[in-house]
Order: sequence, then structure tokens, then C-alpha cells
Amino acid sequence: MTKVLSRLFDSIWYRGHPLQWLLWPFGLLYRAAVLMRRSLYRHGVLQSVELERPVIVVGNVTVGGTGKTPCVVWLAERLRERGYRPGIVCRGYGGSAVQWPQPVKPDDDATVVGDESVLLARRTGCPVVAGPDRVAAVRLLLNRHAVDVVVSDDGLQHYRLGRAVEIAVVDGVRGLGNGFCLPAGPLREPAERLREVDAIIVNGGEWGHAGVFRAETVATEVRQTTTGITKSVEDFKGRHVHAVAGIGHPGRFFEMLEEHGMVVEPHPLPDHAAMSAADLQFTEPGMVMITEKDEVKCRGFAHDDVWCVVASMRMAAPDTERLLRLLARQLEPAAA
Repeated sequence: MTKVLSRLFDSIWYRGHPLQWLLWPFGLLYRAAVLMRRSLYRHGVLQSVELERPVIVVGNVTVGGTGKTPCVVWLAERLRERGYRPGIVCRGYGGSAVQWPQPVKPDDDATVVGDESVLLARRTGCPVVAGPDRVAAVRLLLNRHAVDVVVSDDGLQHYRLGRAVEIAVVDGVRGLGNGFCLPAGPLREPAERLREVDAIIVNGGEWGHAGVFRAETVATEVRQTTTGITKSVEDFKGRHVHAVAGIGHPGRFFEMLEEHGMVVEPHPLPDHAAMSAADLQFTEPGMVMITEKDEVKCRGFAHDDVWCVVASMRMAAPDTERLLRLLARQLEPAAA
């Protein structure tokens, strides 16, 4: 049922399905509620909490995967290269922890603290804290670690968390869909919200306008889940593979593999789906390709034919320098 609904909403939001007009009045109600909440924060009725260190929020205005997590990894790496000591907070979505926030280590159980949390701890080496209350998560992070800048994975709509910088990530292929708010369209907030952020990173595709920062998510290597052995993506060219992805936009993952010459049998799962050994077993022969986000959930039952595709965000040097200059201008006054 989840897969059927996912396909239906994909058609409504991105392919002009006529049901969008039936849902349009509900989208207007959602839009009004969002704008009212935003106004309450603007006028001080609801208060944002300013913390001791500057916060960079990396989020989006649409539902589904746009590439936020690879962007957070990339940003943490660039900040560290510039001499900063970044820490990361995230939602911990899918985690079953009884108490939040939770500090996250690279070998933690993803079912407890969330798959993205463990992935971020493994990829960045930065201190990571997960929890639905971003303010509480940042406070725990700052109490335990000597970080001088905090990166929030998602949280653009978590207005209680004060921020020095807002970065919106947009899928450059799908853009903003039909431009309607939920449930008629994919927008969490009206498209005009993008005028207020400090930077827009467009991940692939052609969507956008002058001034955006263009990036792409690329496969850098393939890692055998059971042994950690790595191979080049090109080593799998021409191979028939089963591609399993429990991410916001699994089609992006399948297309990435096809672009590298693999013959892909797609097996999409819901975002943050709990996984079992059965999800990696197929009657037809072929290696199984999974995402890093899914690998952290499969370490206990993956077989030797399961390979994780390591993906990273890349941005051209001119855009990288332009974005880092923008961040430096925003972070210095916030840290003063």
C-alpha cells in the first residue's frame, strides 16, 4: 500500500495527474497554516532560541529526497578544511530511542538513533546528536563537544531553532513539482520561502536561476558490506544488479547506477524503511546494490553479494569558493 501511495503522489505532484485539483483546496489550507505559523515567529509571538554557537540549517521546501544528507557531509568537510570545528544535529527519524536527544557514534544501532544519524557520524567523523527537538540536540552537542559551528541536517521549518545561515537544497531534475503545497503538491512551504534563505544548492538537473549554487551527487566507489572491500563503480559496468533503496527519491539512486552502465532491477522501499534479510534476497541472479543510508541498517544480516554505493556531493570550485565566502560573512558576526 505504501508503494502504491508513493507512486500515486509522485504522479500528482510531478506528472500533472488531475487529482491535484481535487486536493488543491486542502493545499490552500495547509499553505495558510504554514504562513500563519511563520508570521507568529516573525512577530515574536513564538520565540526562536539563539544558542552560543552559530547554526547552519540545511533543509528543503519539498517532501522527499533532494540530497540534504550528502550536502551536510560535504559542508562539514569543507568547514573543517577551513579550520572550523563543526558538529551536526539531525532529527533521528526512524529511531526507537525512548529518550531524546541522543549522542550518536558511528557503530550505533540505526534502529535506535536513526539511519541518517549513524551515516553522518560514520562519514564525517564529526560529533553528532539526534533528536526531534533541535534546540535540545544543539544544547547537548555544545555541552559535550568543543564545536564552533553547528550544522543541522534538515530543520528549515524548525523555526524554534535560531540560525545564522539557511541553505535550501533543491532537486534540479524535479524542481518544485506542480508548485502546490501538501497534499496537492510536494511543498512543505510556499515556493516564495526560497527568497528568504541565504543560499540555494541545486542538486543536478537544470532547475534554478542566476545565483544558485550548482552541485551533483555522484557515486565515488562501491563497498562490499560484509568485508569493507572497495571497488571502482566502473568495475560493475554491464552487470545485472538488484538496486534496493529506502530513501526519499529512490529513482535518483537507480538512475545513478544506470549512468554507470549497470543493468538495474529496481526495488524501491519507503524512506527510512526498516529492513530485513528478505529485502536483500532475490530469486534472479545479480549483485545487490544499496545506499549508504540503508547499509547502516543491514550490517547484521547482509550477505556477500550486497554492495554499498558510496555517493558524495560535488560542486565546481567557483561555486564552492563563492558559497564558503558567503558562509564566512554570515558566521563571523554570529560567532562574535
